[in-house]
Amino acid sequence: MKKLIFKKFAKDIFQFFLLVSISISLIVWVIQAVNFLDIVTEDGHGFRVYFLYTLLSLPKIFSKILPFIYFVSIFYIILKYENNNELIIFWTIGIKKLDFVNILLIFSIFYIILQLLLTTFVVPKTLDKARSYIRSSNLDLYSSIIQEKKFIDAVKDLTIFVEEKNNNGELKNIFLKEKIKENEYQIIFAKKGIINNKNNKSTLLLFDGKIINNTNDKTNSIEFSETELNLSKFSTHTTTHPKIQEITTYDLFACIVNLKNIPSSFIIDKFKTKKTLINCQMNNITISFQETFKRIILPFYLPVLTLIASLIIIKSKDDYEFFKYKIGLFIFGVITIIISEISIRYSSSNIIENIYLVSLPILLFLFIYIYFKIKLRKPVMIN
Repeated sequence: MKKLIFKKFAKDIFQFFLLVSISISLIVWVIQAVNFLDIVTEDGHGFRVYFLYTLLSLPKIFSKILPFIYFVSIFYIILKYENNNELIIFWTIGIKKLDFVNILLIFSIFYIILQLLLTTFVVPKTLDKARSYIRSSNLDLYSSIIQEKKFIDAVKDLTIFVEEKNNNGELKNIFLKEKIKENEYQIIFAKKGIINNKNNKSTLLLFDGKIINNTNDKTNSIEFSETELNLSKFSTHTTTHPKIQEITTYDLFACIVNLKNIPSSFIIDKFKTKKTLINCQMNNITISFQETFKRIILPFYLPVLTLIASLIIIKSKDDYEFFKYKIGLFIFGVITIIISEISIRYSSSNIIENIYLVSLPILLFLFIYIYFKIKLRKPVMIN
């Protein structure tokens, strides 16, 4: 009987968690996808790259909102059971309130594992995969980034200015400046031009113009009636190298071990040298610790959130202060989530300071759990 009741309770939490997390993730994803339109409109990447890049951001969004959705799910389901007098069934069949809390803490292990899988493996993998599409993408939408009477520098080492652009894609009065080397650049003026895209190769056909080459302040010019500029050789200004958040957790640990000169254990016995690890530099050591905390420590705030939501069972819904009590608990839970996020920023390369931050969720857990035991302790009858 007890197993069936808890099974239904866990199922209700999971269904609500799944529904809300999918809904909010999609809403956030759509909003973020709109912001990512710069990849097409300003950086010149294709819609396929844009779609794949935005799609692969979903795991990150889901992992980011998971703690809040998890807290809301437990809080809402317990409150729903309390308002519908369903919690009375638990107490009448002999389930103690502290045992009820302990079972919820066991349930939370599933969500901790889920969050750890997301933060340590899935999210870095998908973010790196998304970045790989940017790295391997050619600028195939020059026609979309070129605008009338506006200097365009979305392309690395190339500045474009067009006075007029008609509906057929024809360009008039074109100015191009290409940086070749440190003290060498080329300027092209043309009366007309058109962009061609063939076999994933973009070229710019220019008509009636002049090419000015400048090397160490020495110039020479060539007039032309028709010439072709290979646009596929240029790359975007979009960041293509992996960021810290896109590095695997193994490489992140290896970097910290390397930079802090920690003797490598049997787990990290083949880690790369400081020079070969991507972004493994001393000026990134603080960011590396912060990223490690975000992946490893934050999931362990979920049991704390479980205890906060479970505090609802201490008071009855018939208590005249119950409304204020549940609002206070919800605010307490939200503040705990905010504190967990803020604490990441205080992590540093100082091991002692990091130990304090690691102990924070443990201390919060112990404090709330001891408070639970005190409040649920039956008063001793004195004859």
